[in-house]
Amino acid sequence: MGHWFSRNIVEPGKLPMLLALTAFVLTFLITRTVTRLIRAGKGPFGNISSGGLHIHHVVPGVVLTVLGGFGAVASGRYGVGAMIFAVVFGTGAGLVLDEFALILHLDDVYWTDDGRKSVEVVVFTAALVLLGLVGFAPFGVNDVTADERQNRAAFLLTLLVNFLFVLVTLMKGKFRTAVIGALVPFVALVGALRLARPAPGGRAGSTAAAPGPGPAPGSAATGTTSAGPGCAARCRT
Repeated sequence: MGHWFSRNIVEPGKLPMLLALTAFVLTFLITRTVTRLIRAGKGPFGNISSGGLHIHHVVPGVVLTVLGGFGAVASGRYGVGAMIFAVVFGTGAGLVLDEFALILHLDDVYWTDDGRKSVEVVVFTAALVLLGLVGFAPFGVNDVTADERQNRAAFLLTLLVNFLFVLVTLMKGKFRTAVIGALVPFVALVGALRLARPAPGGRAGSTAAAPGPGPAPGSAATGTTSAGPGCAARCRT
């Protein structure tokens, strides 16, 4: 295990990615726990406000993501600085994607059905990063044999093709299928080939009411209303 970790994680410079992924997942889990406690009125936690304005945790998440991203680019893949900025970036990304639904809808839908998109995107992101982390990429690994290079190239090609299927599935609005398809290639292929979900109001058998013809010339249709039961007696007199 130690040899595999050193050869496929440390040697290719993937340790910062591992730290970023760990910080990303832990931040998401901790944030979800804290928000549930706040909603239930338990614990010492509470919402952050400034001048009556509620500050969503996506705001510090954006700041941490920017700092961690630029710091990681400047520090490279090795060294203590790269690992620190990787943790900062993963923490910020966890805060941002936990409120992905808010960014998508421009509305506070955290606890609604639409808010589940945040969870789906977080799982999807973690799955893709994990696949890239254990993808056995030959870049940066020394003394790769011809068989190893061929196996790694085939694996990377499979990941790329499956990623394209996942993107097509996402564009069709099938978030759950895309998340599962990130781990199971056959699911992504099925999701990409199947038809997209119908738009609201576009189900089979539903038809929109067509505008009827206008009132006939000379008819007094303007201002008329349908006669109710109370009008029946008056209309007969």
